[in-house]
Amino acid sequence: MIYYLKGIVAEKHEDEIILDVHDVGYSLLVSHPDDYVIGKEYLIYTYDVVREDEEYLIGFSSKEEKDIFMMLIKVKGLGPKIVINALKDVTPEMVTSAIATNNVAFLKKLPGIGGKAAAQIILDLKGELAPSGASLDPTEYESAYNALKEMGFKGAAIDRTLARINAPTGTAEEMIALALKELGKK
Repeated sequence: MIYYLKGIVAEKHEDEIILDVHDVGYSLLVSHPDDYVIGKEYLIYTYDVVREDEEYLIGFSSKEEKDIFMMLIKVKGLGPKIVINALKDVTPEMVTSAIATNNVAFLKKLPGIGGKAAAQIILDLKGELAPSGASLDPTEYESAYNALKEMGFKGAAIDRTLARINAPTGTAEEMIALALKELGKK
């Protein structure tokens, strides 16, 4: 198993980068290809996927991103490609926060994750990722999300902001007020 690769990004594509490591090009599926600059050197943590009909490498910009990926692929029904795609618009902290606060509404908005998978993620991983804390009422999150969407904010920006403010006992109105302050800075 390859734990990490250190090399120069030679190419970027929609969902992968090509990393040149001593004149050998490694194709790596990554969640955020736009975070990489062609010609710049990176240390990228990896995960090898070897199956009967396919073989590929998945790359991670941080140990935390790899750790959350490794936890998520343990969940029944979630494979490596679904998980790496789900991580495209979020940070590891956002996912951890959503799990810790029972935020099914946030998790089911991730690409490839439905309501059943989101509930399974929380059931399987809540105790492993963070100590149990106050639970966020999914209806409050949903209400805040919908109100901010109606105000013209983009879905991914709303999700990132709500996860960052992480108000597990907050009402929709309180979350909206905090989110507007946060979104107004941008």
